[in-house]
Amino acid sequence: MRLEVVEGDIAQLDVDAIANAANNQLWMGAGVAGAIKRAGGGGIESEAMAQGPVDVGEVVVTGGGNLKARNVIHGAVMGQDLLTSSELVARTTRRVLEAADELGARSLALPAFGTGVGGFPLVECAEIMVREAVAYEPQSLERVVFAVFGDEAEAAFRRVLGSARD
Repeated sequence: MRLEVVEGDIAQLDVDAIANAANNQLWMGAGVAGAIKRAGGGGIESEAMAQGPVDVGEVVVTGGGNLKARNVIHGAVMGQDLLTSSELVARTTRRVLEAADELGARSLALPAFGTGVGGFPLVECAEIMVREAVAYEPQSLERVVFAVFGDEAEAAFRRVLGSARD
């Protein structure tokens, strides 16, 4: 499985599935969720919320609406308190990878889980997410893109991914 880092809007990527950094109620507010909802349409949120609430760390899958991606995998990395932890970032990353494989996706884009409104430390997030992706044994997945926002996030993920390859 090839791992990549790109800086930019996850909602614009041409991949089979994208992950949303969701809350366990699955409403889509700001940040990654807001960008996905704006680009893909409100039907994505309606479809997600109809499947919730879910336990923190779990996922639901919806269609991609107007996105290039066929599916959105909503990873509930935080609860209503909008807080997360290293354990939840790891579990959510694993569950999203598994869900992408269950869909038969060949490509998946992941945001930096919990680092926006969740306030989770960026470097720790990169370390956890890259570790989970490297350890994952894919069925259909061939390409995972860490789609992050901002130069600091891009640098952190590139540094961690480079270390993981050494």
